[in-house]
Amino acid sequence: MEPGRVYPNGAPGNLEMGHAGAGGVYPPLPTPHGQSTNQQQLGRAEPNSWVGNDANTLLVVAALITTLTYQLGTNIPGGYWQQDTLVPASSDGKPQVTYRAGDPIMRDLHRPRYWVFMGASWVGFAGSMLMTLSLLVRMPVDSRHVRWSFAVAYSSLVLTFVVSQPKTHLSLDIIAWLVVLFFLWIVISLHPNHRARVIQRFCCSGRET
Repeated sequence: MEPGRVYPNGAPGNLEMGHAGAGGVYPPLPTPHGQSTNQQQLGRAEPNSWVGNDANTLLVVAALITTLTYQLGTNIPGGYWQQDTLVPASSDGKPQVTYRAGDPIMRDLHRPRYWVFMGASWVGFAGSMLMTLSLLVRMPVDSRHVRWSFAVAYSSLVLTFVVSQPKTHLSLDIIAWLVVLFFLWIVISLHPNHRARVIQRFCCSGRET
């Protein structure tokens, strides 16, 4: 250590002494190229890859998805019957039906769509909770538990949205969910270079023809 050199971040004391144990206080060494300690611990992870994400950021995302899926599960599209409603038997042989107050209207009038909607909200809620638990127990960000739970929970928001829309084909809604799930898995699993090639191939294939 050069005598008489003053470090701006150093604490007051004998700065001219060459050993920290003798009373000299040394400032932390600057990280190369402005990288933070968190980024150094990630090794050579690409900044645009899934591994470059911070665990605390993913925890916030998981909490937001949990909140959204909870609200979707408790606020069913169409609402609930406000009072008991009696539907008399029709001439084509349909029996008399009584809808009870507090029951979901979507369940009584569109039962298949209702169960797909509820299944999507339950799966999204469970996926976000699994992602939160995995991050809290310090699982690696690039582990399959974290990546799969994120892809399933995030894509379930798309499924609940499209199913809640009126006059849509249920089979097409499920296909749209599968496409989004596959796309998310490709984005968070592929290396940035490979991902760019795949996106360029899908986007530019129509222009080349």
